[in-house]
Amino acid sequence: MISIRENSASGGERPYNNLLRRLSSADYALIAGHLVQGEASPNELLYNPGDDVEIVHFPCGPSLASYLVTNEDGRDVETILVGREGAVGGIVSQGYLPAYTRIIVKFGGPFARLHVGRLHTAKAKSATLSNVFARYADCMLAQIFQSTACNAIHSIEQRTAKWIIAAMERTNGEDVVPLTHEQLATLLGVGRSYTSRVMQTFKAEGVLETRRGSILVRNREALQRRACLCHEAVKNHFEEVLRGVYPTEEAQSA
Repeated sequence: MISIRENSASGGERPYNNLLRRLSSADYALIAGHLVQGEASPNELLYNPGDDVEIVHFPCGPSLASYLVTNEDGRDVETILVGREGAVGGIVSQGYLPAYTRIIVKFGGPFARLHVGRLHTAKAKSATLSNVFARYADCMLAQIFQSTACNAIHSIEQRTAKWIIAAMERTNGEDVVPLTHEQLATLLGVGRSYTSRVMQTFKAEGVLETRRGSILVRNREALQRRACLCHEAVKNHFEEVLRGVYPTEEAQSA
């Protein structure tokens, strides 16, 4: 589980999580004293299916969390990726409901956490705070819908390009994505050989390079041309529902 430092977020700058930064000063004050910050390592477990959901986890900065569904053959398939635009666990419920998927830390780094009881109490005191989290839940649902359609109709090549772009945008726009062929194959729910062939094609076209344990993007525009439009659809919905929360190049350079 996440290793939490015993310090709250109430005294200084807000955690680098866009959902928390979207809150008004008054709404943030309702939860600030109960937020606890910590560090997480890649592949650390947040929830297993059936676990009671007691904590809301907010990825901060370049940290990413991944929702994984295990199929009957034992393979994990990623449903959605969550970075600093959101949170995982107890978003709209009062908590203490069983988790449906396995949720892990995909890219390690800072996280903030909040007990679901504290969040529920704050939402009961503020309709605007409750509205922000309800809107985020809508965005998360849209991402799940889009992911379902994407997995059904788009090629492994398109999905690979889409996933790398989504990871880059959520990790400060860096051109290096800390991911192996094996990990990418797991996320896409395909065999490693399929992913390796796609990566070899991208390398031959000068789109990217592979390094030990990471992918280096050489031509972002070419990668975007190879991706489907599912990621853009999710971003557009975020902008309609929670403007400024999803990480974009414009927001990073502002």
